[in-house]
Amino acid sequence: MFEPETKLGRACAARPSPVAFRSAVFLTAVALALAGCGPRRTPDLARIFERAKGRTGKPPVVIVPGILGSRLRNPANNEIVWPSAIRSEVDGLSLPMTPDLAKNRDTLVADEIVMTARLIPKLERISPEVYVYRELIGALKDYAGYREGSWDNPRPEDFEDTFYVFPYDWRRDNVETAALLVQRLEGLKRKLGRADLRFNIVAHSMGGLVARYAARYGAADLPPEGIEPRPTWAGAAHIAKIFMIATPNEGSAEALVTLLEGYSITEGLRRRIRLLNKLGREDAVSIPSIYQLLPHIAAARFLDENLQELKVNLYDPRTWREYGWSPIFETEFRERYARGEAKDEDGRLAPRPVEELDAFIAAVLKRARRFHEALNAPPTVPPPIPLFAFGGDCEETLAAPVIMRDPRTGGWRTITRPRRFRDSSGREWKRRKVERAMFEPGDGRVTRRSVMGETLGQVRRSQLFNTPLPITYAVFVCDLHSDLQKNKTVQDNALTLLVNEVLN
Repeated sequence: MFEPETKLGRACAARPSPVAFRSAVFLTAVALALAGCGPRRTPDLARIFERAKGRTGKPPVVIVPGILGSRLRNPANNEIVWPSAIRSEVDGLSLPMTPDLAKNRDTLVADEIVMTARLIPKLERISPEVYVYRELIGALKDYAGYREGSWDNPRPEDFEDTFYVFPYDWRRDNVETAALLVQRLEGLKRKLGRADLRFNIVAHSMGGLVARYAARYGAADLPPEGIEPRPTWAGAAHIAKIFMIATPNEGSAEALVTLLEGYSITEGLRRRIRLLNKLGREDAVSIPSIYQLLPHIAAARFLDENLQELKVNLYDPRTWREYGWSPIFETEFRERYARGEAKDEDGRLAPRPVEELDAFIAAVLKRARRFHEALNAPPTVPPPIPLFAFGGDCEETLAAPVIMRDPRTGGWRTITRPRRFRDSSGREWKRRKVERAMFEPGDGRVTRRSVMGETLGQVRRSQLFNTPLPITYAVFVCDLHSDLQKNKTVQDNALTLLVNEVLN
């Protein structure tokens, strides 16, 4: 990941020449001031929402975190398996890999949202702490006057001015998670005695996809292959609005990077501290939700060695075998799988037939494609649930990996980070040219285009934006994907929309 570079930073980068410096210093200072250079200013949320904080009658909010955003714990020994930079001696993050995806489980449970993360829990005094959702939840409490409610034991008055956090096992299938969300909302409404209550969903990253599926289909599963998904809007009985922060509505090419390389808990330190690469590629390959973050068929882009569009079927297992994108097709991995170094359907280590791996990759890719089709299916009635989008567009973000032959091995090489290279004819491609072709504006993981869902369909359903998504409001700022929920400008806009709504 590149170091953050904001629009403000680029605007302030210019310097007068040494010769002209003395004569132009005053004019330059004025110009820079007018351009907005100098200390970055953030909104004073405490002052902005001073009066609104005490306003009552606000609809309840549910916070749905993104991938990696829920704590995973082993209930047998209470060990925190995620987040932690030190791999557990007992549990891994990988799931079983059989073609029966619904049965591929282990014993880990998601018990709470990740507020902050100690990278090395056993060394709390010296281990760096990463803020995850603490500041988002703090904004709801401190500035907007919300209080946290309990799913299990809500008070009668918790139907308003209350927020609920929804931890979930982010490794699992997103359709399954959406059904769980709907079930939790239904149960909470029964306990509150409010059959007509609807919730505003504030979702980060993948959580926005979970919320969108729940809104469109409720707790229903995907239809069988060959049957076109048709949104029923069953979730409209429980969901009023969806606030999507950095949601990859068209998918993200970074999901492919995660399957190729693994995933780091921090973006800025990703390439410098390998200890933090906790989610390894052999973990990632077993996790259905990561495949569901891949670019959708209409949005998937690849380039050849001449930086020209390359037709690639991202959801064909033969593509993954040909380009060597998965350890599933590596001899050493398959031998370990056959020996019993992988989990079975119950999460236990046991010998398995290697043919299961081939069936698994076919099943998980098909499931991801069908999930995308369900999210993209055109509605037959006007969408009853408006969407509010918040994203970043100042970071160079991967949109089109380059696939080329490796002259040393003769095999294929997939380039996901810009670099200078020579094609098979000997022509040299400069790094800047490669970067321009591969990357688009975004937040470092999700492009602006994906947040807006610009290529998902031909029918425009937003009054303000050129998108088939019913986006009522959109804000873009300069920040990284994992920091957007903490961004004060994002919080300012989201809270403005939330606190000014009153229950009927």
